[in-house]
Amino acid sequence: MVGWERGCRSDNETRIGTRTATGIMVWGSNSVTGQDWNQYRENGDSSGLRLWKRRWFVLVDLCLYYYRDSSEQRVRGGLPLPGYRIRVLAPSTSSPRFLFTVEHPGMRSYVLGADSPEELGAWMCSLRHSASPMGGAYSRDAEGSWFRSLFVHKVDPRKDAHSNLLSKKETSNLYKIQFHNVKPECLDAYNSLTEEVLPKLHSDADYPCDLVGNWNTWYGEQDQAVHLWRFSGGYPALMDCMNKLKQNKEYLDFRKERSRMLLSRRNQLLLEFSFWNEPLPRKGPNIYELRTYKLKPGTMIEWGNNWARAIKYRQENQEAVGGFFSQIGELYVVHHLWAYKDLQSREETRNAAWRKRGWDENVYYTVPLIRTMESRIMIPLKISPLQ
Repeated sequence: MVGWERGCRSDNETRIGTRTATGIMVWGSNSVTGQDWNQYRENGDSSGLRLWKRRWFVLVDLCLYYYRDSSEQRVRGGLPLPGYRIRVLAPSTSSPRFLFTVEHPGMRSYVLGADSPEELGAWMCSLRHSASPMGGAYSRDAEGSWFRSLFVHKVDPRKDAHSNLLSKKETSNLYKIQFHNVKPECLDAYNSLTEEVLPKLHSDADYPCDLVGNWNTWYGEQDQAVHLWRFSGGYPALMDCMNKLKQNKEYLDFRKERSRMLLSRRNQLLLEFSFWNEPLPRKGPNIYELRTYKLKPGTMIEWGNNWARAIKYRQENQEAVGGFFSQIGELYVVHHLWAYKDLQSREETRNAAWRKRGWDENVYYTVPLIRTMESRIMIPLKISPLQ
């Protein structure tokens, strides 16, 4: 995360250690008082503030130090954060947009800003942790903004599993997603074998399973096949299908031949979010994006609460295909599946979401819940119901 100066940009860099984060932009070094500050608080107009200056910031334990740039060795100043209040501001009408303050009663206060909402989220988490090292609750007085308590939600105590709270009640569908890493020289043979055998299971009424989609990864992990199955009837349907497949000679031969083509494979059992579209067959041609989020344990309900409001911003172009969360396999994993006509359409659709009031709020809320995230661009196989 790097700083920003009006009329000047530099390459992004991130360096976050055990308690260290670097790089951010800051407005001058003056206290935030007077007419200019009142003007900003009233209407969000930062034009009256002094010019933004890029400074290189380093957060070490409980102190925030700053330098002129990343190459400077001499510290220009520092803030011992305990006792300071870290507060997010409403987005500015001019650059930089993603602003927050570091305030202390009777002491110099600062307006700082980040280049992106993701950087804002990372800085807020780190700074607030340092300002309140014992994990105390953040101030909840009237801030007059929907940004209040932006990165800290209080989830009411629950006496039910999050799978029961977030999944669809009207269905008992269980999903299985498979990731097969194929030997590069075997990918064409793998696809041909798959397209010969899997449709038979899909069309056989004795097997309570349906193909939802089959793809090869285009961008992301290469020489990879992704298969998504639906088991109508939940775990009993899954076990019924697995027991029957153990007696199916053609399928056993298929697995034996397929094993010679694979480097590795893994799978997960999933439930679908109640507020997401059900993944139904669609005509092509389309490309598909599978965005995978690995969340911090204990945050799944908060993720669901935010996306239940946010999904409406991603429906205009019918790009939302399905949303799932893991039950068996790696836990606290979320998969969002999107469809686009091409990469340019994907870019335009995603940019359009940022122009909708409320979408940026969802990003602010959910970024701190994520440990890692991954995007795959996938091309459907001929047999895929999602084309």
